[in-house]
Amino acid sequence: MKKFNWKSILPHVAAVAIFLLIATLFSKPVLEGKVLSQLDITQWKGMSQSAFEYKEKHGHMPLWNTHLFSGMPNYQVALEGHNILPNINAVLTLGLPKPINFFFLACICFYILCVVLGSNTVVAILGSLAFAYCSYDPIIISVGHESKMWAIAYMPALLAGLVLLYEKKYVAGFFVSCIFATMEIGVNHPQINFYFAIVAFFFTVSYAITWIKQKEWRHIVITAALALAAVGVGLANSSLTLLTTAEYTKFTIRGGKLIDTANGQLVKAKTQGLDESYGFQYSAAKNEFLTFMIPDAMGRSYGNTTDKTFDENSKFVQALISKGVPENDAVSIGQNVRMYWGGILPSTSGAVYLGAIICVLFIIGMVITDDKYRWWILGACVFAVMISWGKNFAGFNRFLFNNLPMYNKFRAPSMAMVIPQLLFPLMAVLGLQKIFFTAGGKELLKKNFKKILIAVGAVFFIIILMWLSGDYSSPLDMDVKAFGDSKLGGAGSGLTYAMQQDRKSLLGTGILQALGFALITIGIVYAFLKTAIKPVYLVGGLLLVNTINLLYIDNIYLNQDNYQDSESYTSDNFTPNAAEAQILKDTTPHYRVLSLAGDRYNESQTAYYLRCIGGYHPAKLSIYQDLIENQIDKNNQGVLDMLDTKYLIAPPQQQGQQYTAIPRSSALGACWFVKEIKFVDGPVEEMKALDNFSPAQTAFVENEFKADVPQQPGADSAATIKLTAYDADDITYTSSSTTPQFAVLSEIYYPAGWNAYIDGKKVNYVKTNYVLRGLYVPAGNHTITFKFEPESYKKGQEYTYIGNSLVWLSFLLFLWSLWKGQKKKNIAA
Repeated sequence: MKKFNWKSILPHVAAVAIFLLIATLFSKPVLEGKVLSQLDITQWKGMSQSAFEYKEKHGHMPLWNTHLFSGMPNYQVALEGHNILPNINAVLTLGLPKPINFFFLACICFYILCVVLGSNTVVAILGSLAFAYCSYDPIIISVGHESKMWAIAYMPALLAGLVLLYEKKYVAGFFVSCIFATMEIGVNHPQINFYFAIVAFFFTVSYAITWIKQKEWRHIVITAALALAAVGVGLANSSLTLLTTAEYTKFTIRGGKLIDTANGQLVKAKTQGLDESYGFQYSAAKNEFLTFMIPDAMGRSYGNTTDKTFDENSKFVQALISKGVPENDAVSIGQNVRMYWGGILPSTSGAVYLGAIICVLFIIGMVITDDKYRWWILGACVFAVMISWGKNFAGFNRFLFNNLPMYNKFRAPSMAMVIPQLLFPLMAVLGLQKIFFTAGGKELLKKNFKKILIAVGAVFFIIILMWLSGDYSSPLDMDVKAFGDSKLGGAGSGLTYAMQQDRKSLLGTGILQALGFALITIGIVYAFLKTAIKPVYLVGGLLLVNTINLLYIDNIYLNQDNYQDSESYTSDNFTPNAAEAQILKDTTPHYRVLSLAGDRYNESQTAYYLRCIGGYHPAKLSIYQDLIENQIDKNNQGVLDMLDTKYLIAPPQQQGQQYTAIPRSSALGACWFVKEIKFVDGPVEEMKALDNFSPAQTAFVENEFKADVPQQPGADSAATIKLTAYDADDITYTSSSTTPQFAVLSEIYYPAGWNAYIDGKKVNYVKTNYVLRGLYVPAGNHTITFKFEPESYKKGQEYTYIGNSLVWLSFLLFLWSLWKGQKKKNIAA
């Protein structure tokens, strides 16, 4: 029996060690006991705290969250499921703390792709580090977009599974595809999944053309079946998330809207997906792709502490001084004006910098590599850039928005740049492998070296033309122009011109820097032709320079300033203010608060302790968003009463003052009987009816629910209904009346899971006052129960176990194939 060659794994061990070392050094503050201060994670902790407290008390997570927007599904905040798979993420990340784990995983997954493609270890390390340390990764980590980072990290490993399948390594390909489809889909970032699907589409079409030409019909059938099966396994393993999210989406702003505003009037609407204007927020400018090679091509960012601003040597500051602004004041103004002039507005945290060296290697790869890879990679990258333009390439993207499945569920088209983030390093790896570590590579390089010089030269020629003829204006300039015109005697145009000249100078400097990296890259490639230096050393040089360059840029966006001591982080974010502390003394089971401080619909610190009218979530229920826009923001007291708003939290009016709790005695509590029901024709009339009404007396119900309300409430001054038990997923009321009544319950209407029971018998309830639940209650004494029992959650759990079992089956098949292959080798030996 032939012994295993342990030396063969040493290069892979070395690669893993390098990934671990660099991730650890880059994230050094974690080793000092500090934690990342991430806005989105801070928001999530505020959203989910009540759920974790519930779990500590009851042993499981609730399915409904009572602390956000008067109530919403908790599985959109903190999902808890069960499975029979090991924690694959923890295994692949070695249980490392964040953000070390993010960078390490991205390296490992890209390295898996490189190994599958047969790349040399040094080339694979270069590509893996380039993928993991693209500037977009530290940017999204710094703000807390963790699910997005996980999804990006898993993309190359899933692509590796497809490569194995397409190269007829069916068993291994199926197993790898099952594992990483499970992880890619399971981290729950559908927009990144969507972009990976675009990559897979271009990749598959390229292979399919070859298969069809060669008439490999059997292979097409087998591959298609296994690929679809692997995706099915991934979907099954993620079905708990997918089914609940798909169900919830129908009722959110991403699923469309029921009403809209036209010419200042409410009108009926029935849309599917986001509004185009909302969906195309954060559209990149057409020249924004220059940041792939030049990190400050569009300035640096907007709304970030690391912004590039106008310093004392800038033309903008000098123009202010020339208009009579004192030098210190001019410098201060310059420091508060962002130099970013790209299209990603209202804000962006930084540029997608792939590395100048990687971009040059991409160009070289386009010249050198086979058609098998060249055209699908180029096509996917061009398609992604066009998507990223969003509203700035309106005809193309409007067509996709209206016709491409799922596309109208997402916003931030600029996020499509994750496709080049994956494919540029991949092309760089393919090109380097072809030149330095493939038989005949030097001859191929010699034959094509002139083409490489022409291609690289042509790219820089185009960039220089763009620099010379570019428009350096930005919508943000209007504020500066208005300032100059009003405060400096009509100097607005002069100030904006100075700003634009500074931007042009900044881009020019960036072009020179990129040209320097291009010369280094070309020089190293040329050295391979003219010297006897071993290829591994030359590629190692590229690896070193490229990694240092990327880490330098990354450190701008994720550095010591992003970390905090654990105690101070908790104290700064989750210590109740004076108003919250006062309200917490109220131990009654049902009431809500409305914070008047800041953006009450984009903060969740208040929800950490209290049940809120506001909160934070990227996909609110559409009926609740309608109520916010049309009633709550207009300070409709009746609406606040029906939402049981018992307290307002007022911010300090002057420095040194504290937050103040303002009691509201008119809040209606958890439930009440109304005197009359008024039926309205559709959502527009229902919303208008709330403009001026007494919620204690009248309830509004749409005509479509008439069958569930057989008669008006009967006269009974002694009729009562009260809350007797309040649990997140189970609410109990008792009622007593001598005539039929109509109860309004201060809970958000959500028909996908909430069921009503009177004395144990299931009954129908109706949408009332646009967002609440209403219930016809017969005469007599009754126990009324509402239970949250979403079928999507139950089915999702069942499908998860099926998917888990299929993963184990694919693993056993993989082990069997390895054993069978080794047995054949032993017999042959």
